[in-house]
This record gives sequence, C-alpha cells and structure tokens, in this order.
Amino acid sequence: MAPGPMAQWFMRRVVRSRMAWKDVLGQDGLYAIVCGSGSPLADAHRSGPCIAVSAGEHFFFVDAGQGSTRNAQLMHLPLAKTQAILLTHFHSDHIANLGELMLQRWASGSNAEPVDVIGPQGVQDVVEGFNMAYRSDVEYRAAHHGPDTMPPTGAGGRAKPFELSPASDASAVVFDRDGVKITAFRVDHRPVEPAVGYRFDYKRRSLVISGDTSYSESVLAQSSGADLLFHDALSASLIQMVGDNAGVTGSPAAAKVMHDIPSYHATPEDAARIASGAGVRQLVLYHIIPPVPRQMEKLFLGDAKRFYGGPLSVARDGMLFFMPPQSARIETKRLLR
Repeated sequence: MAPGPMAQWFMRRVVRSRMAWKDVLGQDGLYAIVCGSGSPLADAHRSGPCIAVSAGEHFFFVDAGQGSTRNAQLMHLPLAKTQAILLTHFHSDHIANLGELMLQRWASGSNAEPVDVIGPQGVQDVVEGFNMAYRSDVEYRAAHHGPDTMPPTGAGGRAKPFELSPASDASAVVFDRDGVKITAFRVDHRPVEPAVGYRFDYKRRSLVISGDTSYSESVLAQSSGADLLFHDALSASLIQMVGDNAGVTGSPAAAKVMHDIPSYHATPEDAARIASGAGVRQLVLYHIIPPVPRQMEKLFLGDAKRFYGGPLSVARDGMLFFMPPQSARIETKRLLR
C-alpha cells in the first residue's frame, strides 16, 4: 500500500529539517564542539574521540574517532570548510573515522585541494594509507558526479608532520594565522610515542585538548590560564570492576587489557589537579573509560571535585562550548539529544 498524503507530508518535513542549513557557529569567537567523547570500549551513547574547533573563519577537527563524522553531520557543522584535521596520536580509536571525515569534507564542498592533516612524525603513513584505501571510491564518485562536483584533486588528505624535541615539555606552533594560534605539545602516553595535545588561542580566549595521556606536567604548563580544558579520563575503580568481570566476555585478553590501560590514562582526580594548578576556568572530561550512563557520572568523577572547584562536567556527544572574544564567559548548549 502506498503511503498516504499525511505520511508523505511528514516525511517531507523531516527531510527539510535534516537538510536545512543551520548556522550553529554564527558569532565570532572560539568554539569547541564534542563530536565524540568515548573510547575504544563500545558505548551506545558516545562516539570515538573527536572535538571540532572553530575560531573566526577557521575550522578544525582534533582526532577522528569512530562515528564522529556522522555526529558532525547531524549537528550541521561546516565540514566543507574544514581547514585541517589535527591528530594527537595514531591509536586506532583516534583515526578510525579519518577516511570518512576527509571524504565528507571533499564531497560536501567540491573542494579542489585535499585537507591538511597535521600530526607528529608518522602522520605521513596514516594519511597515505587512508588515501590509498579510498582511491577507488574517489574515482567512482568523480566519474558518477563529474569533476566539477567532485574534483579528484581535492580528495583525501595532505600530511603536515611537525617535529618535537625529545624534551618531556617540548612544544611547537603548528598554525598561526589571522589571530588563531595552535600549539602542539608532548604528553605522556607511553609506550605510544609521539603523542601530543593541542592548545588553541584566539582573541584572548583559549582551550586545551590533552589527547590521551597520564598525568603530564606539560598539560599543566600548556593549560596555564586557559578558559577550557578537555582532558581524557579513566576511572581506575570502574576499570578494575570491568577487569574483575572480564571472564564473562569469553575473551582471555580482556582482563589483561583492563589491567594495562590505567598506566597511560589520567584519572578524573589527575585531570582535576591539573585544572586547579593551571587556573583553568572550566574542565571537561572526555575519552571516557569505561562507558558510564548519566546516572553513574558522579561515581565516575570519584574525588575530582575535591581537587578542582570550578565547573566540571563529563563530556557527552553534541556538547557545544562558546567563548566570546574579550570575555570570561563560557556558554554551553546541546546540539544532539
């Protein structure tokens, strides 16, 4: 039976609403949008780690976790305007969606040049691998839609590696244009090396993204006076609970993995100490390990609020933070429900 007029009318409304352009970044300032707040552990409510950053006319992504590109599309973020994708390190959960993110940036904007993919040494291999994997797909789309719509020259990424000295507090400015400065800095995610975090500065507003790290003095130093700090967080007590029950998974490796991962991630308390010591205005925990429902977020935080008295939240996909220029305000809203 064909759908009736009412069903067709409703579907047209849904399509129009989904496709209508929504300018969620309408004011000048510094934005951070959580496209993915999860980790490699499966979470029905959190995609893999990814934070979009907008500053003036510049738009970036930091990492590209599984499912994050879909979230970015659902939030009507301007993928076509993506100037660079910055990678903190090359663990699979941080690069899993890189190919799709590069593809959607190309396809949604008829971009004639590939997107810059900024990262520490090794980013060349990552980008080359994704470019190769998507080569046939690019050819199909260019042939089907035409080179004006899908310019073959604009597909994929262009690796932009940077060097850091061996010092534990090494840093380097990797972008400096139109008042937007991005500083990469070394963090401690051993045995993963290199691993970095990023600081963004724009019109006297600033945010720091730690990437994956244990407690690192470099994060403390780079977060000094920052408005907003996104710090990865692992609850040791909850991970132990997961490890103690790993036998039910039928995987003999699960318990060993749960035993190992606390060594290279910060706890909520670690992140709180850093935020307090750095004088950060607001702390957001992301890369949440293990997955926790909203009702358990207080348990996940542990004693973090003993060490940091400012606004503290557990990230969820769809959170938007806006920092107007020359101000101390941080405005928040939800773009996904």
